[in-house]
Amino acid sequence: MQIISDKLNMHRGALVLLDESTGRLRTEAAVGLTAEEIDRGKYAVGEGVTGNVVATGRARIVPDLRAEPDFLNRTGRMTPETSNQAISFLCVPIKIENRTAGALSVDKPFVSDQQLQSDQAILEIIAAFMAQAIQINRMVMRQKEELLEENAQLRAQVRDRYRFENIIGDSPAMHEVFAIVGQVANSRATVLLLGETGTGKEMIAKAIHYNSPRKDKPFIRVNCGALTGTLLESELFGHVKGSFTGAIKDKMGRFEAADGGTIFLDEIGTMEPQLQVKLLRVLQEREFERVGDTQVVKVDVRVIAATNVDLQEAVAKGQFREDLFYRLNVVSVYLPPLRNRREDVPRLIDHFLDQYNAINDRRLRRISREMLNILLRYPWPGNVRELENAIERAVVLSNDEDFTEELLPLSVRMFAQQRRTNQSSESIETLTKRLAEQSIVDYEMREGEIYQLVIDQMEHALIDRALAKCGGVKTKAADFLGINRNTLNKKVKDLGIEAVD
Repeated sequence: MQIISDKLNMHRGALVLLDESTGRLRTEAAVGLTAEEIDRGKYAVGEGVTGNVVATGRARIVPDLRAEPDFLNRTGRMTPETSNQAISFLCVPIKIENRTAGALSVDKPFVSDQQLQSDQAILEIIAAFMAQAIQINRMVMRQKEELLEENAQLRAQVRDRYRFENIIGDSPAMHEVFAIVGQVANSRATVLLLGETGTGKEMIAKAIHYNSPRKDKPFIRVNCGALTGTLLESELFGHVKGSFTGAIKDKMGRFEAADGGTIFLDEIGTMEPQLQVKLLRVLQEREFERVGDTQVVKVDVRVIAATNVDLQEAVAKGQFREDLFYRLNVVSVYLPPLRNRREDVPRLIDHFLDQYNAINDRRLRRISREMLNILLRYPWPGNVRELENAIERAVVLSNDEDFTEELLPLSVRMFAQQRRTNQSSESIETLTKRLAEQSIVDYEMREGEIYQLVIDQMEHALIDRALAKCGGVKTKAADFLGINRNTLNKKVKDLGIEAVD
């Protein structure tokens, strides 16, 4: 607008655009008008000269505004000082995709009709350029709004995914985990997650973040074991150009990027001593300096750390600072290995089958009792991550609905074969002892019922096999087992075993 003013020697000029949400015109930019006059520059489509240009899509050239009845002087641009001279008014439409989106208007002292025609041609060219700029701007704004909406939807999906009730775990050990993290989520306390590799420490860290007041702020993960020395320090705290070889420009660190949100420091036990000092300062003072800089950066970041090593032992060996350990260990959460929460294995299997069947367009579903027993008994040294990888492998290699042993990883197949070999070579006495030991483990949570549960299972299996051997005839089976026929009848009835007289 200023360039137009300089080139055309105009007194005032205005860019008026149609607000599609209200259906009215408003002045978006102007030269020669005060903020108050701009605010008054609002019209209905068809109202006044400007409204008429937008309504018809045709330019209007008024040689002398004093003789134009349609001129409303809405902005108050005509004053007693200018009423004694001829002021021309030129208004051209701004068209976007064959629709009139607004108008560009100027007023200037009248010179000649020929000059007005020349000025109109220039304004129409400028209006065409403006139309392109406005269209691009609106496209960018729409894309930005779509991205913001998509981002909001993705955040909502992530929050829903990491709701505590959506994390699979019905075992008592996991209930204890949920109880602790549910309480700590709303605080700003530092949390230390302990447990073997693959137990789900990152998932719990995300659950804490997305169930906290910081859920709309960043969640930043840093694997402290992947980098060492200056590289890790730069990753965490950033650096300035030239602070070390390869620092070709300033870089923001992860702590600064996580301001207002949460930073998850995985494998914290691998951090070098000199970096531990700097991390301790961040936890205590909420401030740090970038590598090679002296300016202090203040941040509001919640720290969640995780490790699969015994930090107390590392402290005792002088490998980890004791003061940092206590700063990190405000609230500690131990995530149990999968072998200590076997009751969660079936639900985890179902979850991973649903997930990877959908991704790979497969229909692997049917698992025999023997196959499920193998998956339950395998120790899963890689924990949930290993189980997930095993199920994904099985789905990818499957051709139908049946989950066969051949689909399992070699380590699980070898375990199953070894288990069968051990069972076939064991004596009755050894098998009985192992059965008793396994029963104690399996029924640990049903204290007071263990004896009857095991006896009923043993009797059911023994009678069922005897009946099968004797063709289902109870009299023969009773003689074979050496028990009274009436006793066998009662057991068959109580245990729900099918048999013939």
